[in-house]
Amino acid sequence: MVKAQRALAPILVLVVTTLACSVSLPTTLTLSETPGAPPTTGGAPPAIIPTIPASIAPLQAPATGEDVATLYARVSPGVVTIWNFADLGAPHPDTVPAGQGTGFVIDLDGHIITNQHVVLGAQQIEIDFPSGIKAWGELVAVDPDSDLALLKVDVPPEALTPLPLGDSDLVRVGDRVVAIGNPFGLSGTMTSGIVSALGRTLDSEHAAPGGQPFTAGDIIQTDAAINPGNSGGPLLNLQGEVIGINRAIRTESFTVSGDAASSGVGFAVPVNIVRRVVPALIARGEYAYPYLGVSSLDEQQLNLKIIELLGLPGDATGAYVTCVTAGGPADRAGIRGAGGCDAPNLSPGGDLITAVDGVRIRHFGELLSYLINHASVGQEVVVTVLRGSQELDIPVTLGPRP
Repeated sequence: MVKAQRALAPILVLVVTTLACSVSLPTTLTLSETPGAPPTTGGAPPAIIPTIPASIAPLQAPATGEDVATLYARVSPGVVTIWNFADLGAPHPDTVPAGQGTGFVIDLDGHIITNQHVVLGAQQIEIDFPSGIKAWGELVAVDPDSDLALLKVDVPPEALTPLPLGDSDLVRVGDRVVAIGNPFGLSGTMTSGIVSALGRTLDSEHAAPGGQPFTAGDIIQTDAAINPGNSGGPLLNLQGEVIGINRAIRTESFTVSGDAASSGVGFAVPVNIVRRVVPALIARGEYAYPYLGVSSLDEQQLNLKIIELLGLPGDATGAYVTCVTAGGPADRAGIRGAGGCDAPNLSPGGDLITAVDGVRIRHFGELLSYLINHASVGQEVVVTVLRGSQELDIPVTLGPRP
């Protein structure tokens, strides 16, 4: 998987040609934990949406039944352009930004959300409003696990248009959405599409023990056109509520200047992660993600050949544990991985996680989804595993990500 950030219009780019074919299945081709939306099977507890400070409430109830032109006029004043001024050394002049992205206002205190990679390495951050106001922004805190950054700008409250936050647990595949941002520096651009899929995973910006990145989960996939410069901008439903923060694209297409081009596969961080993370960033400057301490095959890797190799039932679904982090919560609870974390090849012997707290887990992305949306550091969860022919319920007390 290749990540690229182009100067003047950064966006995290995943190049699909590097993912299309894999001959071997080493344990390094695995995922390490993060978040997402719960499976829709019975028995799931209600979604926990933490209280947002009053200052991050919508200015007014979102309108319904309006056309997208009216929606754009209402919400676009809250979408800003972000310029990253970094010291790149000679011959790069310090008056020329090193990168550009998008952000949006969330409260009347001047807080703005964007992606961490938009402001990475910035010495100064310029915020441009559609009204023409320009101001320097302060970097308050970052959340590398979900590639989020919280900025603050000092402008009069009347210059701010906070965008209402929706509930990403209510998002359905097929829902119509719009994205507003600054692709290739073209500020205030709106694109439209649908929600293509839910519960996708991406690499996070946080390295797990051993050097591999943790996995960011519960990602929303959309076919609304997203291009370099859209990073950090809002993905909205047709009520004008933010349901996601545009983060990445998967593409095989590039412009003549070498910039990645949209191929209709874009990814957004779900807004319920923002609901959890932002209050902690404001209060403490960081957010602690619940941590189980396992790695697993992804959904596409658990094919029939692999299922037979591992000695699993033909109808097996779940998160197959390839590695258990030594001394981590899963290790202390007795969950087993396959062949050890340094084994070069996939082998039998790992537990297959089939449920958490009675909620069915069909693949690793759903395990991450449950942990981020329904669990907290210090909480005990009951992990159901298939070990050989035996089904076991294993209590695990979750820790913070190291």
